[in-house]
Amino acid sequence: MNIADFITELYCKIDDALPDDAPQHPQAVLSLSELITIGVLQAMKNVGQRAFYHWLQDNYGDLFPQLPERSRLNRRLETQSCWVGYFLAEPTVLGVADSYGVELGHPVRSGRGIHQVGRKGKSNHRWIVGGKLGIVLNQWGRIVAWDCHTANVHDQRFLPLLANYDGQMIILADTGFHRAQGDPANVKICRRGQWNVRMIVETTFSMLTNVWNSKQMRHLTWRGFEAHLSYLTAAFNILVNWNGLEPDENGRIHRSIARFTL
Repeated sequence: MNIADFITELYCKIDDALPDDAPQHPQAVLSLSELITIGVLQAMKNVGQRAFYHWLQDNYGDLFPQLPERSRLNRRLETQSCWVGYFLAEPTVLGVADSYGVELGHPVRSGRGIHQVGRKGKSNHRWIVGGKLGIVLNQWGRIVAWDCHTANVHDQRFLPLLANYDGQMIILADTGFHRAQGDPANVKICRRGQWNVRMIVETTFSMLTNVWNSKQMRHLTWRGFEAHLSYLTAAFNILVNWNGLEPDENGRIHRSIARFTL
């Protein structure tokens, strides 16, 4: 399908998932479904806000005839990002968790600006300036929950997120999540080479990096960064389940978002 048809079908899937009684501001010119659709498209495009706005307005403005001014649109996307929780997946008995470093600036420029977003830390054994996305996947490889912190924090900061599913999920995590005392009862720490099922989360991060270049983002505020991550998780869950998760003859589910590039 062409991009216009894709945007139309994406809007329909989002509109079907959102509640019918969602509140609408009396002065809003875009519906909630239109806003979430634009936020998902922006996460997939992953360019600067100005570049994305002109791309959307110049090429697909007829699909959004009441598109507001750019800065107002960005504020609306940030305030309405809480609704993407409707696109998180259901927990399963077995799950996987890991963190994903996102660069918001070059390490050489760390501390030079008073408006620096994120902090300097290590991700995959290299220095970055930015934040960390922590996710919990279910056994089908869809995102159940997520959280974010600055890049200088340890993965243990994501343990409260994992503890929320005590009694619902057994979550496999690497040694970076291990604390000397007090690991949540539902978290199983796996050393290198154990439980190769954890590769499902590495495949997820690989798709985010190679298809949408999510390893690098352009944000001047932490609130905008959090909103981008919320739309990113919604985009992944929607698109990986675009035609349903059908297992092959060996019972394996092959996830892919490679054809969803803008």
